[in-house]
Amino acid sequence: MLPSPAARPAIPPGPRARLLELARARGVSLAALSDMIGRNPSYLQQFIRKGSPRKLEEQDRARLARFFGVDEAELREVQENSYAQVPGGRSAAEWVEVPRLDLGAAAGLGRLARDEAAFDTFRFSRRWLAEQGLDRARLAALRVEGDSMEPLLNDGDEILVDCTPRPLRDGIHVVRLGETLMVKRLASAGPGRIALLSQNLAYPPREVAAEELAIIGRVVWKGGRV
Repeated sequence: MLPSPAARPAIPPGPRARLLELARARGVSLAALSDMIGRNPSYLQQFIRKGSPRKLEEQDRARLARFFGVDEAELREVQENSYAQVPGGRSAAEWVEVPRLDLGAAAGLGRLARDEAAFDTFRFSRRWLAEQGLDRARLAALRVEGDSMEPLLNDGDEILVDCTPRPLRDGIHVVRLGETLMVKRLASAGPGRIALLSQNLAYPPREVAAEELAIIGRVVWKGGRV
């Protein structure tokens, strides 16, 4: 049972107060919410009452926002959205917001693609993108799921995908086969045929007709935990 508002000092306005409000409105305990996001039972209680952790991790915020059906920004600290805090006082015009899509590009057997709405963004330096030849690219970020592209791409890595329509050339791409989204190395396999290749040799190559395959974009950058 959630404590009554009079039982403890008021929580200052912000994501902690909003999370507590949402939990009370739904009638769900903070312990249950902590368990839902894979944390120990006291995690969200400490976040709200003691400010530890100082802010929610991105994946925790996203999962809680989906559960309550609210915009993720409601659970994000104001300074996390503020352009006034950019390094060296650089203006917002010097940054590019790249949408993070709420689906995984599977690097295994594939995953069904459903909602492709952006749930978050990555901010990239406009200058860095220009140095990489990506200043005019149509970019999106996706998360890799599975191990078929290891060791090049690991499960959980974030990849930057250039979705600009271009003629096919060999390289790593995000593709859709039927309703399945996957990340594979593509190579020509003869007239009208494309080979889908994995880095992990445990996964055999696969050939498909070119018309069966929708190429979402070319993978141009990756990031992940060390």
